[in-house]
Amino acid sequence: METTKHITIVGAGLAGSEAALTLADLGFAVHLVEMRPEKQTCVHKTGLCAELVCSNSLKSMKADSAAGMLKAELAALGSHVFAAAQAHAVAAGGALAVDREAFAREVTDRIAAHLNIMLEHAEVCSIEQACKGSDAVVLASGPLTSDALAASLQQLTGVDHMAFYDAAAPIVMADSLDSGKLFRQSRYEDASGDAGDYLNAPFTREEYERFIEELVAAERVIARDFETRDLFQACQPIEEIARKGADAPRFGTLKPVGLTDPATGRRPWAALQLRAEDAHGESYNLVGFQTNLTFPEQRRVFRMIPGLENAEFARYGVMHRNTFINAPRLLTPLLQLRSTVDAEVPVFVAGQLAGTEGYCEAIRSGLHVAFSAAARLRGLDTPKLPVQTAFGALMAYATDPATVDYQPMHVNFGIMEPLPQHIRNKRERYAAYAERGQAALARYREELAACGLLSCAGDGASQGAGDARDDA
Repeated sequence: METTKHITIVGAGLAGSEAALTLADLGFAVHLVEMRPEKQTCVHKTGLCAELVCSNSLKSMKADSAAGMLKAELAALGSHVFAAAQAHAVAAGGALAVDREAFAREVTDRIAAHLNIMLEHAEVCSIEQACKGSDAVVLASGPLTSDALAASLQQLTGVDHMAFYDAAAPIVMADSLDSGKLFRQSRYEDASGDAGDYLNAPFTREEYERFIEELVAAERVIARDFETRDLFQACQPIEEIARKGADAPRFGTLKPVGLTDPATGRRPWAALQLRAEDAHGESYNLVGFQTNLTFPEQRRVFRMIPGLENAEFARYGVMHRNTFINAPRLLTPLLQLRSTVDAEVPVFVAGQLAGTEGYCEAIRSGLHVAFSAAARLRGLDTPKLPVQTAFGALMAYATDPATVDYQPMHVNFGIMEPLPQHIRNKRERYAAYAERGQAALARYREELAACGLLSCAGDGASQGAGDARDDA
């Protein structure tokens, strides 16, 4: 009889939780080690698995978007974490957003209930420590990897890793908002009724100009200009966007396109959208308002937004460190470290530590390393991840040694293999990408099943992402 293989997973975030549940379903003995709450980070509040700290949105569910394609992959491959997200979804237009506490508790409960998982709350300080007594190791410690473990990883790989800042948006209490100034509407929806998943704060031109002036002048926690390499573009603080030009937020985060203010019957000069943070609508997230302002300045400046004059903050925006490795130089397409001179067992890396960006990307990377580690320990050839899928395209880009000056990346159509024939119409082109990806995904799933790498959770998986509008 084959001896049960033991796998240590460091970090119980999205990637680590997914990898743990998938490997446990496949019959491996999983030792999942999470340092929280024994050693807390500057942004986490609990010791729960899969705690979300930046936003509660998992982005678009639109079937012919890159984000929607990725969700279809998660559903087809039986992702536990994605299923938990769907179970605790809150209204967010065409996006998938979750009640973050309920979501994290479900993931934690699934892990605690699994007989093949031992969850330990302790800090892993070195790769050597993680390898001890294990047949394989998965590093999924995330953007806030402890200094000790980061130093050990750097020593193991011989290549410098990089730290940069990430940003989280503030959350305000619903009952502190002025409903007389806000209106409910999703972009491009009929404004005649009180419908829509978003609250909108409309600016007049004068209100907007005063707000931008104070925003740019406000005191920041990090009192220097951001350089390109300091901050991933998608999470750039709102004040840094405004510093590029007074109208920059109005063509981005504060764009009024697709909105009609019922008070005027016209499109506002600019508009902030607020998305429900919890299932009961008791708190709202300031969409796209990641910030580096001090807490007193956030209170002062953000209360200049129409409808937020008396806003009570459930959480202020914060900046935090994001540690990741140089994936093109260090990782194989299986997310295994290319060189592990001092490691006694194969070491895999998943989540943001692997140089991907995004919640669903992290979940999918957890699935990917689970398949990779399981195949390695069973002496199987891992089915090749098709580049026509969303995650396959991301992995092809992120692990290509020819990729230089790599920065963390979301799935997107820009890195996908071109279609045989160029389609001029963008909507039709994206639909063709999605159709091609779905066919490749079906073949890939069959190959995984034939190798015995799909857990019971992946059998007869539910349908993937629905056809809805993009996130606002």
